[in-house]
Amino acid sequence: MVDVVDKETRSRMMSGIRGRDTKPEIIVRKFLHWAGFRFRLSPNDVFGKPDIVLPKYRTAVFVHGCFWHRHAGCKIATTPKSNTGFWLEKFGKNVARDKLVQARLRKEGWKVIIIWACQINEKKLASVCDRIRKNIQ
Repeated sequence: MVDVVDKETRSRMMSGIRGRDTKPEIIVRKFLHWAGFRFRLSPNDVFGKPDIVLPKYRTAVFVHGCFWHRHAGCKIATTPKSNTGFWLEKFGKNVARDKLVQARLRKEGWKVIIIWACQINEKKLASVCDRIRKNIQ
């Protein structure tokens, strides 16, 4: 299938996708701050650069976008119709890297919490917040 926009437009659109300070990430940070947890953002000294690190609890929090990190069963985790081979390879590398990072952090004694972007909405936020609180302490 052919892309509905030209290459330059697609490139500009893709470059506008942010890697940090996304809306779901900011919502999680606001909750953590409100709940009294103190954290650091994307520290260079922690392997894999988690989105949020709670050093006191030795916990790394990743706020994953469902599309980029392939949230299983999520309607947002679609595969583009054009250039499918490229996307499948890219998604495969992302998932493999995520598994490697999580395994290494756990081996180093870190708790790892994965929060999916689709879980950050008004209906599901309370259960996500409870899960964070239970896993941290």
